[in-house]
Amino acid sequence: QVQLVESGGGLVQAGGSLRLSCVASGSIFKINAMGWYRQVQGKQRELVAGITGGGTINYADSVKGRFAIRRDNAKNTVYLQMNSLKPEDTAVYLCNSKIRPWYSDSDSDYWGQGTQVTVSS
Repeated sequence: QVQLVESGGGLVQAGGSLRLSCVASGSIFKINAMGWYRQVQGKQRELVAGITGGGTINYADSVKGRFAIRRDNAKNTVYLQMNSLKPEDTAVYLCNSKIRPWYSDSDSDYWGQGTQVTVSS
């Protein structure tokens, strides 16, 4: 079994900052890409930021210059530093990772349970 557990969400005023963390655990052979998505009820889930196993990073245009993704391979953890938050950043943020478990010869997509981020105006 492989699990992703997020933490760090909460309520913040516009212009404030939050840092999200996501730890992968379980029967992990190799972690490849890691990333953060967000979802607002009634809207499609969107990619916020992603980082490959080789360290290539991409961001949604709406968060470029404000958010930063980082991974700590020794801790199986990916972080999302969110600065200059806006009310439109309000969403459930979900961690995603492509992981190869010990018992498989291919990668699978894993998701965390999500953490709520609410930005008040």
